[in-house]
Amino acid sequence: MKKKVLLAGMSALLSVSLIACQSSKVDNSSGGETSGEKQTLHVAALESAYGSDMWTKVIDAYEAANPEIDVELTVDKNLEDVISPNMKAGNYPDVVLLATGRKLALTENLIKDKALEDITGVLDMNVYGEDVKVKDKLVPGFTDTLATSPYNDGKTYMAPMFYSPTGLFYNANLLKEKGWEVPKTWDEMWALGEKAKAEGIALFTYPTTGYFDAFFFSLLLEAGGPDLYNKAMNYEDGVWESSEATKAFEIVGKLAKYTEPTTVANANDKDYTKNQQLILDNKALFMPNGTWVVGEMAEAPRADGFEWGMTALPAIEDNGDRYAFTFFEQMWVPSAAKNKEAAKEFMTYVYSDEAADIFAEAGAIQPIEGISEKLTGDNKLFYSIYDSGAKAGMGGFATTEAVEGVSMADTLFRTIDSIVSGDKNVKDWQKAVEKVSDQLRSALK
Repeated sequence: MKKKVLLAGMSALLSVSLIACQSSKVDNSSGGETSGEKQTLHVAALESAYGSDMWTKVIDAYEAANPEIDVELTVDKNLEDVISPNMKAGNYPDVVLLATGRKLALTENLIKDKALEDITGVLDMNVYGEDVKVKDKLVPGFTDTLATSPYNDGKTYMAPMFYSPTGLFYNANLLKEKGWEVPKTWDEMWALGEKAKAEGIALFTYPTTGYFDAFFFSLLLEAGGPDLYNKAMNYEDGVWESSEATKAFEIVGKLAKYTEPTTVANANDKDYTKNQQLILDNKALFMPNGTWVVGEMAEAPRADGFEWGMTALPAIEDNGDRYAFTFFEQMWVPSAAKNKEAAKEFMTYVYSDEAADIFAEAGAIQPIEGISEKLTGDNKLFYSIYDSGAKAGMGGFATTEAVEGVSMADTLFRTIDSIVSGDKNVKDWQKAVEKVSDQLRSALK
């Protein structure tokens, strides 16, 4: 499936329950234990393309390391359907892995209701079984975004989990055969577009317009740095009409002219792999995507000698910053959870070397220092992108109340199909985005 499913938690997994006796539950927040019995910790995780085994292995390893804890684990591809009825009845999991961006928006609803526990203190705790603090083990920047601090109040409510760098994916072997260099600037990109056009190859395609979030966010960061980006994410007045933002809109407008003609027709959840196939068939050079695309297209036919390549977006100016946006899943503790302290202790364990190795075996990569050194093959290439000069972009729009008929995602990203087809022009698109930003500003939480 496409990115939003894969990153927010991804597909079909058998629901697993390690059912512990209810009488053994201990409310850790009240500070006590009962007659030496184990405490039960309820962990709920959205099943993903990484598979189910990694969760059962991590839980088994944690129970072995912490004999005082019995973990009741629920993993399901439709986790919201499994845990929501119990939550409505007042029975909350203690730890939940369920990122934002899901169709049912359970995590977003809890954010709006301010129903997530403040877990800032977890960052200062030692990783379970290790002599290092969580904050010192995490890659810098992952706890400084609206994706982990949704209220922009300096407090952390969601812990960063499995991450996936995004960028432009291409057939490295095709460029080698043609003697073409990977563009470092947009001017070089346009020049390459002309060379490719002369040989019947399009410069660009995209799976669906949903993939333009990471792409456009990276462009904003390149155009105006974190200052412009943060203003845009917080709906500051006039930001989308600034000269820096205008550069980003104009680049997408120019890229539309180099986009493979069949892209728009297949840019939907049913046919998006046809657009990805254009890269494998050497019919287009670059597409925005994330590391999950390798698994998605693993069984697809491809040109002889095909070799995955990935690069950050070209810089707007010579020696300018180049960005590769990063999506990551989030883990959180409901404020109504019964075992908050035990939940926080478990959260430190997921960053341990032991847990990280188990997750990595399944392809789920934790944002911890030095992780790329342990990887091999395509993953080593993808996750070392930040070791090659690219900067990481992270975070998304600030939380707002719902405004009927107003959607930044629809206006900013989905309109791109109409830009590519020529049904809309860039200036009108830019004005529409500014208007939506104005409407959402007053709805900020």
